[in-house]
Amino acid sequence: MSTLKAINLVHPTSATNNIVLDNAGNMTAGGTLAMSSSFMRNRIINGAMVIDQRNAGASVTPTGDGVYTLDRWQVSLSAASKFSLQQSSTAPTGFSYSTLITSLSAYSVPSGGYFMFNQPVEGYNMADFGWGTASAKTVTISFWVNSSLTGTFGGAIQNNAQNRAYPFSYTISAANTWEQKSVTIAGDTSGTWLTTNGVGMYLRFGLGVGSTFSTTAGAWTAGQYFAPTGATSVVGTNGATFYITGVQLEVGTVATPFERRQYGTEFMLCQRYFISSYNPGTAVGTATGDATGPLLQVGTTANSNSPFFPTVYPVTMRTSPTVTTYSPNTGASGKIRKRASPQSDVNSALFRNTATCGTFGPNGTGGTTDEYECHFTASAEL
Repeated sequence: MSTLKAINLVHPTSATNNIVLDNAGNMTAGGTLAMSSSFMRNRIINGAMVIDQRNAGASVTPTGDGVYTLDRWQVSLSAASKFSLQQSSTAPTGFSYSTLITSLSAYSVPSGGYFMFNQPVEGYNMADFGWGTASAKTVTISFWVNSSLTGTFGGAIQNNAQNRAYPFSYTISAANTWEQKSVTIAGDTSGTWLTTNGVGMYLRFGLGVGSTFSTTAGAWTAGQYFAPTGATSVVGTNGATFYITGVQLEVGTVATPFERRQYGTEFMLCQRYFISSYNPGTAVGTATGDATGPLLQVGTTANSNSPFFPTVYPVTMRTSPTVTTYSPNTGASGKIRKRASPQSDVNSALFRNTATCGTFGPNGTGGTTDEYECHFTASAEL
């Protein structure tokens, strides 16, 4: 007579399922089964802030609007050099990294000013939301936050055209303490929401937003709004700190446990938008010396022709990327290093470029059997 072995398997968004396995592994009725929490629920990439190909953890002070920082994370700003940003090892239990934003002055944000930390989500990755239709699904945003400031903070979800917005608010109750927040948003039944390889939606966290781009929280509205009225301004206090990690966006009315993907999987998801030939942990533009980096390109001329560096990208990128080369010896951008004596940096050229591969090399001819090498980045960001 076989003995039934009960195991718990509970789907994170459904009722308990009664399943029992006997000694032969057959399923029968009875018992509770707990399913894994990882089903690609999270539409945010690098929500745990573990990938930083561009800066390798170094602090940066953004000076331009729309600049990407940690992988998949972008800043929007109306004035340069008001805050610094970097990957940080300060994190809540269960996480290794966060993004740290530090205010560099006590800046009074004008009515038309804005400072935000964003992730544009590709349309393909939220097409099932059904937004813009009567079948629009409810979603929940959850995240961990830690700030030297307390009070009401906020952000917004926006569509590609930035003419539909849902400002949301959350409260930080204790300074310098990790707190988990969640916001549930009924899907938008109006507006146009792109479902191809462009921006499907923006998830924005406000760091200081003026009245022109602020409105009442908790409802969909037509217009360009980044935050709720009256939200705390991080850039308004000199030295204020704001940490964030564990960002998740999922279908449903409750926040489920953070989806933990394998590092290699998360890295490849990031590479759809940005690829670097530098070793992980080495910032783009670092002078590495000769022949270092898994994707560093080396080529040799023949009969005084220009060498080509055909490169197959590790993943298919979102679209044909913008390619930038770097001299391994000096870190200079737009350059390729000639290794033959006398060594020198020469200008680069892009000869072919697709979402799967690229061909680049020196812009011009070289001597017979001259060797060249370069690092590169390929960006297909939204």
